[in-house]
Amino acid sequence: MKVIVDWLASCGGCDVSILDLGVKILDVVKEFEIIYWPVALDFKKEDLKSSEADIAIVNGAVRTSEQEEQLKLIRDKVDVLIAYGSCACFGGIPGLGNLFKSEDILKTAYVETPSTTEGKIPQEVTKVDGFELTLPKFLEDVKALDDVVDIDYYVPGCPPSLSTIEEMVELMLKLKKGERPEKKVLASDKSLCYECPRSKSFLRPPTINRPHEVVADEERCLLEQGIICLGFVTRGGCGARCVRVNMPCRGCYGKVPNAFDFGTEAITAIAMAGTGEDYLPPIRITEAVDRIKDVVGLLYQFCLPKSKLGDLK
Repeated sequence: MKVIVDWLASCGGCDVSILDLGVKILDVVKEFEIIYWPVALDFKKEDLKSSEADIAIVNGAVRTSEQEEQLKLIRDKVDVLIAYGSCACFGGIPGLGNLFKSEDILKTAYVETPSTTEGKIPQEVTKVDGFELTLPKFLEDVKALDDVVDIDYYVPGCPPSLSTIEEMVELMLKLKKGERPEKKVLASDKSLCYECPRSKSFLRPPTINRPHEVVADEERCLLEQGIICLGFVTRGGCGARCVRVNMPCRGCYGKVPNAFDFGTEAITAIAMAGTGEDYLPPIRITEAVDRIKDVVGLLYQFCLPKSKLGDLK
């Protein structure tokens, strides 16, 4: 089978994570012919246009018209399209750009930066030395892949853990045999709390703390210590890799299937802040929220484009 691996609006970490397979990647090469992987080899867009494939693994969100066009081109060429990583599945960290108008982002980047002396926002069509250059349009919103095309399977994570990557390879081997697994999301349907090894007594924390403000007990639930850990609303499947090194979950595997919206479900963690009372007066909740420096950036760090909030601009 022939495979396309491509990246859109991403940091490149998802491409690198595939190499976490180690020597097992040699087995993948034996089973599949990789015909396009620009981050790994010197492929050009013309190579993609002239190629046909069976499976595509695409990471990154859609931020520009070129990325949108490329994604549609890939969708037309393959039978199976896999959204790989949080940006592809939910919009990811680039999706926080949806808090601002696109023209304001360009103005900040090209005009208002402290080191800029003669700022100029790039135009879509620019003439340089007698040549006409056409630049991609900077879209008004960041989109997850399924906002543009149909997706067959989702591989969440920032980046996906090794166990999830291995599950994706198993999926690809089944596809090669002609099987079509029904499971669309390569993650657990249960929350991360089921994988977390920490002890839980389900007590309200006395306040909300930022991770650097306290020395967390490595054996107790981080949320009970006042550190907002979003594992209770996040799909498991990563092996609780962050909480195992004493850092709170930030939700890169996306919301659990029965959650209405990641951020609105996660805000219940704020309502837990108190001193053990059954009822918390609004002022107490407000005080807790005020302890969070960036509510949207925390609760929608990986999934703002897929939230129920709508247009925030």
